[in-house]
Amino acid sequence: MSGTTKTEILVIGAGPCGLAVGAAARKSGVDCVLVDKGPIVSSIERYPIGMSFFSTADHLEVEDVPFVVSRDNPTRGEALKYYRRVASHFQLDVRQYETVTAVERSNGIFRAEATHLAGEARSYEAKAIVVATGYFDTPNLLGVPGEDLPKVTHYFRDPHLYFDQDVLVVGGGNSAVEAALTTWRAGARVTLAHLFDGFDRGVKPWVLPDIRNRLESGEISVLWRHRVERIEPGQVVLRDLAGEGAGAELQLPNDFVLAMTGFRPDPLLLRGLGVPLDPETGIPSHDPDSMETSVPGVFVAGVLAAGFDANKIFIQNGREHGARIVRRFVGGGE
Repeated sequence: MSGTTKTEILVIGAGPCGLAVGAAARKSGVDCVLVDKGPIVSSIERYPIGMSFFSTADHLEVEDVPFVVSRDNPTRGEALKYYRRVASHFQLDVRQYETVTAVERSNGIFRAEATHLAGEARSYEAKAIVVATGYFDTPNLLGVPGEDLPKVTHYFRDPHLYFDQDVLVVGGGNSAVEAALTTWRAGARVTLAHLFDGFDRGVKPWVLPDIRNRLESGEISVLWRHRVERIEPGQVVLRDLAGEGAGAELQLPNDFVLAMTGFRPDPLLLRGLGVPLDPETGIPSHDPDSMETSVPGVFVAGVLAAGFDANKIFIQNGREHGARIVRRFVGGGE
């Protein structure tokens, strides 16, 4: 591929909300190109194998493409198949495995530079930019020595990997609970560690009895009010934060660490484009009716618009951003 690709709207990120922008653009006759550093809906691709969505299928639909499944809550595999169908149905121009490295504006035109996975440089020109990069690429790090060891991961995929292994699951939310339960059922020796005294408020209520029973029976060990101090090849060192043993270190035999500590948005592109972000909330300055930021021609879509609180925007409400953006672009949102 050579030369510069010119388009009306360039969408950075081809997750469900990015695809919704592309679909809305196609329906309005607006030229649109999507660029993603991975495959389409890469965040869903990285979900645990066999996972089912909390949302029902109709809440995951894009535009007029029905999502038909045999159960209320679709699986990861069914969602991947559905979003492939969305991309094909609207004949979206999606450039997969391209990482955008720089975006600048000159004379009312945005110019973006990207690099393909194979190393080839790509360039784009557009009248508008939509940043729909999500937050799944930037985990909240523990910030401790040893976190870069190969046995540490922030993405839980397949419990089979942990059969007959000593596994520490860090966190107290849905991801931590599900990782602890599924790895235990796959034959792992599981310890759950959390900074606080109990599970996070957002844990699915139908899962709580299961995990609580495992903890009460001792099948899964738990260390409330403990913080990881350092990670070593054969063990993890934690510090007790409360109780009679406050301040004491605990050495735990360990083969793998599943750091289910959540994710945060990466504002690098927005900052480079001059979009102000609220220092407390991380929310980019934008009009929620059009999703246009305070920098004309720059839009946000999806969870990025929620700043640090990723629980405010999901696929079911983020998919609405596409129509708002395109409506504004063609002049109907004024």
